[in-house]
Amino acid sequence: MDAAAAPFGLALNPGFVSLAALSPGTSGRVIGVGSGSASSPLSALERRLLEFGFVNGEQVEILAEARPGRDPFVVRVGHTTLALRRREAQNIWVEIQRSGSNAPPPEAPGTGPHA
Repeated sequence: MDAAAAPFGLALNPGFVSLAALSPGTSGRVIGVGSGSASSPLSALERRLLEFGFVNGEQVEILAEARPGRDPFVVRVGHTTLALRRREAQNIWVEIQRSGSNAPPPEAPGTGPHA
């Protein structure tokens, strides 16, 4: 993952990736939208993504993508299915769910009981 493109505090965890990088069949859990910087206000796009349901902890799955350019692609967040462009999805950060793992997912930085 490019550390310059990752939200602050997430660059060191290789399990956190942009939703735009995922392929069909991949599932995950939303950990944040935007840069994560407290000093910059949310953009109109980031606010809209939150309104669509891309909130911390929500389940997300890539269902399909257009061919040949992979854009737009179909994603399910919670119980909502919608199409996103890859450039829009670059603002959504997810933790990929690994199949066969019984361990609970780690907490996103700053969200645990001792935060």
